[in-house]
Amino acid sequence: MDLLGRSYLKDSDLNAEEYEAVLDLAARLREEKRSRRERRRLEGRTIALLFEKTSTRTRSAFEVGARDQGAHAVYMGPGETQFGVKESTKDTARVLGRMFDGIEFRGFRQSDAEELAAYAGVPVWNGLTDRWHPTQSLADLLTMRDHARRPLRDLSVCFVGDGAANTCASLLVAGALMGMDVRVAAPAARQPAPSVLAEATTLAAASGGSVRVTDDPHAAVAGVDFLYTDVWVSLGEPDELWDERIDLLLPYQVNVDLVEATGNPHVRFLHCLPAFHDTHTEIGRRVFEKRGLRAMEVTDDVFESPASAVFDEAENRLHTVKALLVATLAGDGG
Repeated sequence: MDLLGRSYLKDSDLNAEEYEAVLDLAARLREEKRSRRERRRLEGRTIALLFEKTSTRTRSAFEVGARDQGAHAVYMGPGETQFGVKESTKDTARVLGRMFDGIEFRGFRQSDAEELAAYAGVPVWNGLTDRWHPTQSLADLLTMRDHARRPLRDLSVCFVGDGAANTCASLLVAGALMGMDVRVAAPAARQPAPSVLAEATTLAAASGGSVRVTDDPHAAVAGVDFLYTDVWVSLGEPDELWDERIDLLLPYQVNVDLVEATGNPHVRFLHCLPAFHDTHTEIGRRVFEKRGLRAMEVTDDVFESPASAVFDEAENRLHTVKALLVATLAGDGG
């Protein structure tokens, strides 16, 4: 694996061997951290965290991962810089690239991530844009490998719900890259973009994987190893979409009936979080008061069940981000 100095803007920026190597490194770094014998490989590095969108897991993963490895992370939150207001993306890239060893970007436009990478002169890592969420899929695939204890090429996963979202796009492309059986169950209006589906289909043909998109959730989940869903209105989209998305996506809710439709007693549930599985959030309470729904994309009895691997998945954001930092700033980790 030779990722030194490279950016990671979308899942297919890595080939299959590189992707597997990053997952192997993440597993090794996880074991080092848990056994309190972590070796610091990034002493003296400084990392910029440029956030247009708020975050829990992405920010935590980059800050803790950098600190664990001896680097210093500087968080620049929404409205805290001149980015996009008084200073162009290109100019921001050239300034930050002279002061930092790498830049994490979490923002609205994939084009901004690409422009940062083109002009910064240092690695840029995509923490989420409108098109892709590639650091999430690294954690997803590590979690699948952990729980199934089988090679990724032998595993199947079905994303159910908003198939047009960035999380689904990354899961589809990453899974296809790694030779998995990847399925998407979504209504026609919210299925993956044709360009995403075309890329995933091409990758699957090369890797021996398979890609399937349907509007029939019960047929799609038959026999799968993993069920995956995400919120129905993504960060940055207007709250006014909730009624429309609930009407459209309620038939795609992950509930006990859908879990049973897999026919797999060992199926595991995944979610990138945050999840609307109860009424303990402001949005959850508002939807309950208006629509009488206690859960949206996943019911609480699934989310809190033994089948749920969501918090292993959340922890793996740290280990996979750390592996990405080490690989691109220091080499393969030794």
